[in-house]
Amino acid sequence: MNMLETQANSDFARGRIALCLPALKAAFDDLWRTEPQREMTIAFLVLLHQIMRASVPLMQLAVERCDQLAGTDRLVPSLGKYYRHHISEELHHDTWALEDLEAAGFDPEGILSITPSVEVARLVGTQYYWVQHHHPLMLLGYIAVLEAFPPPDSKVDEIRDRSGLPESCFRTLRIHGDLDPTHSAEIDQMFNTLPLDQKHLEMLGLSVLHSCDALAASVRALRPVNFLGGSTYG
Repeated sequence: MNMLETQANSDFARGRIALCLPALKAAFDDLWRTEPQREMTIAFLVLLHQIMRASVPLMQLAVERCDQLAGTDRLVPSLGKYYRHHISEELHHDTWALEDLEAAGFDPEGILSITPSVEVARLVGTQYYWVQHHHPLMLLGYIAVLEAFPPPDSKVDEIRDRSGLPESCFRTLRIHGDLDPTHSAEIDQMFNTLPLDQKHLEMLGLSVLHSCDALAASVRALRPVNFLGGSTYG
């Protein structure tokens, strides 16, 4: 497979993400217009934590599946190496996100007691099913989506100022704004290294489109935080 052919792998994935941009942008635009801004921003930070806490376990499962498929699947040596490396990059990010919420005065146990929405379960849970029962390649599309939209500092400043929350609440969000462009370049390199055939590209495209749709739905499902009720939804 020559360089032009392999480059088409990342172009394919990015093209699928681009198809979803209008729906994702609309979901986030609505979020940042919804009052009360402080409570909605906290709900968004809770959502980030709920997604982040599943990242390392998902990749650990993908590594296990790659090991199980070793010798029978040409993709899994490279996939397993990538997931092992990315685990090291994502370790403790969920802990940081929880600490950021604690900086806003919220009890971490209260955060953890919030039941994630059906939309979050669909976003994350679908990947567990695909990795375990189909192929660990599917997770690569999910990661590509989550790394595709690093928030610039100017946007984080705007969210902070409108919410009135302290700067310490946004540490993890700013870290991801700095790291995600590098991670996106790494995943593009991974796409272009893998010997993907048409079936693989269809799998990857399905994972990307589903992840974008479920992420937008998760954002649209957010409601002001209500710790007395133990939920940020409904």
